[in-house]
Amino acid sequence: MTDRKTELAANLAKVEERITAACAAAGRAREEVTLIVVTKTHPASDVRILSELGVRHVAENRDQEAAPKAAACADLSLKWHFVGQLQTNKVRSVVAYADVVQSVDRSRLVTALSKEAVRAGREVGCLLQVALDAGASGRGDRGGVAPGGIEELAGLVADAPGLRLDGLMTVAPLTGEYAGREQAAFERLMDLSTDLRRAHPAATMVSAGMSADLEQAVAAGATHVRIGTAVLGVRPRLG
Repeated sequence: MTDRKTELAANLAKVEERITAACAAAGRAREEVTLIVVTKTHPASDVRILSELGVRHVAENRDQEAAPKAAACADLSLKWHFVGQLQTNKVRSVVAYADVVQSVDRSRLVTALSKEAVRAGREVGCLLQVALDAGASGRGDRGGVAPGGIEELAGLVADAPGLRLDGLMTVAPLTGEYAGREQAAFERLMDLSTDLRRAHPAATMVSAGMSADLEQAVAAGATHVRIGTAVLGVRPRLG
């Protein structure tokens, strides 16, 4: 085993222990929570090692990094998630490799994703990114749609050719009423998920929680956690 593979295996084991313990504390089965490893800023060689270690879900947040990495790992049995804010001029590239786009937050993006998914002959899963810190603009500091906009946006995704409405995603907000209250934020997302599933029963995915707050996300009921630093470590600054 290489030094890097040994390091990643140890980190994965620690994260697995955390998820297992969080599930036990919440009275949930371990199988209810899927680990997505966020591989941004780390090389394709790390993605290959993760695949060898049994990881099946990986995430990226910048197309200019994700596209070549996904191409370099095209032979691997991986599910790629796009989790960053997505500009419409990057949609064609993202649709070529992303199985799920977790950051759908506006109608114009839905239209662009649908057009490119149909053109590529693909079905792309979509999560609505919910901004629990949304202000008067209806959007959050890091993108996302306000809770009041979920119903309309969900309808657009559900009706769009080439797209599949999978559920909701959020990032614990740094401002507003949920700042510093991660579990309360994730519990709010679960309430919104319950509301969404009344109209869209198949939209069961709830993506929440990162390295620092995965336990709170699991306790709230998240189905997917997005873990980067705890698995891959902090990448040294270049130069």
